[in-house]
Amino acid sequence: MCRNIKTLFNFEPPATDEEIHASALQFVRKLSGFNKPSAANKAAFDRAVHDVAHAAHHLLASLHTQAPARDRAVEAEKARERSRTRFG
Repeated sequence: MCRNIKTLFNFEPPATDEEIHASALQFVRKLSGFNKPSAANKAAFDRAVHDVAHAAHHLLASLHTQAPARDRAVEAEKARERSRTRFG
């Protein structure tokens, strides 16, 4: 799992199109091994990012939970604290 791909479900406010696209981009980069594809692979790479983002939109729209929505600021602070603990 890419550490840069963040959980997008059950946040208030909901994930933006930009966040979903960024996650799709990270996922396709990980699968392909390309940070930036060559000109010959650009169309396939861009199409894959689009398809993954589209699937992610459908997934997020269809998921349901009884748990209260998480607060982005609180979750970010928890991540910073874990980082401080881990790296000092």
